[in-house]
Amino acid sequence: MTIKLYNTKTRSRVDFAPIDPDNVRMYVCGPTVYDRAHLGNARPVVVFDVLYRLLRHTYGADHVTYVRNFTDVDDKINARAAQSGRAIGEITAETTQWFLDDMGALGALEPNHMPRATQYIPQMVAMIEELIAKGHAYEAEGHVLFAVDSWREHYGALSGRSVDDMIAGARVEVAPYKRNPMDFVLWKPSSDDLPGWESPWGRGRPGWHIECSAMSHELLGESFDIHGGGNDLMFPHHENEIAQSCCAHPTGDFARVWMHNEMLQVEGKKMSKSLGNFFTIRDLLDQGIPGEVIRFVFLSTHYRKPMDWTAEKEVEAESTIFGFIQIVADFCDFKSVDFCKPSQKVIDALANDLNTHVAVEQLKRLRDSSKGTQLACDLLFLGFFDREGLQRRSSEYQEVCALVSPLADRLQELRREAKETKDFTQVDRMKTELLAANISVMMSNDKVVLRPEKDFDLAKLEALK
Repeated sequence: MTIKLYNTKTRSRVDFAPIDPDNVRMYVCGPTVYDRAHLGNARPVVVFDVLYRLLRHTYGADHVTYVRNFTDVDDKINARAAQSGRAIGEITAETTQWFLDDMGALGALEPNHMPRATQYIPQMVAMIEELIAKGHAYEAEGHVLFAVDSWREHYGALSGRSVDDMIAGARVEVAPYKRNPMDFVLWKPSSDDLPGWESPWGRGRPGWHIECSAMSHELLGESFDIHGGGNDLMFPHHENEIAQSCCAHPTGDFARVWMHNEMLQVEGKKMSKSLGNFFTIRDLLDQGIPGEVIRFVFLSTHYRKPMDWTAEKEVEAESTIFGFIQIVADFCDFKSVDFCKPSQKVIDALANDLNTHVAVEQLKRLRDSSKGTQLACDLLFLGFFDREGLQRRSSEYQEVCALVSPLADRLQELRREAKETKDFTQVDRMKTELLAANISVMMSNDKVVLRPEKDFDLAKLEALK
């Protein structure tokens, strides 16, 4: 099987051929840990989690290395510490765990490596020294800056911009110590009240871009297979990563394939606190929206298309997921799930530039054909549930069905008696109680059908026994 991926660097779909099939390597830019992860932060996590699963399936779980970093030294973190009066380390430790918990709720596997920037300061200093020695960086007023002119011919190739166009379009105030307005910071001085490390250029801290270059080099080498992230990172972050990595290690390719997911909207508008449509993942989870529903909405749209989070999509996803659970509960042999493979049609969809929309449609076809065991296998493969969670949800549904069956018989008997006495009080009372437990009630002349809805209330049902 050939995996095809869209390479942002070449603006084309390519046949993916890893440098070393025994060690397929992927790096994805992670969060700056100062607050809860919002919907936009979560999209690349879910997208590249699916790619990670596909690579593990194709090359073997032991032959894929996935790295996603944490930026735990940053001006936003410093500002949050000053505002709250809390220690920086306390804030970053707390928000790092928040991120892991929230992404875990969305079904994301943890990467093989999750380096923190502060753990790799010596590697960053060494890379900066290498760049200075090769004439690609310079010190100025306590700062070290990358000299874009030293890489001018190649700079901007990823984002499709020229240096002259970038300078012409720049609207930021240019520091007087920069040789070129586009030169970017590799190292900057730190005052006594800010985090800092000793370096050849004095006490300071790294610029944002150097972090990923140093960590990816340390963990994946001079050349690796895939670099991913949101398309908002393409410029300047990824452009700067390429420049400093290729200049520091000219014999390597850095990343062979670049993948970028599109941005997220809410109800057709850019997510913004000023518009009142800003949500964190924790906000949604605390509202009772299950992680698998959030993941389903994400994966229903191809990663290279803008994703619109809407209330309508959320409701539709909840209904669809519940339909999956019903089929699994009725038709799945969980003993066989441990041995079955994901559907070839699901694999083919993902191998076609990670087309999760088509993969999700395949799940719906399995539901409609009542192929419960295969559906369960595919749900697990795509990360909507883990085995324990899916079996628990299946058992809960079966338990409800077991409670509902005799209640249907009782309601039918009450209807028979009411037709003779012309008193439907007991029928109406029981119907009301069933509806309150989110059990749909369908009655015909000779039959009563009770069907659990997605928000069924097990406690209320047990009270009706």
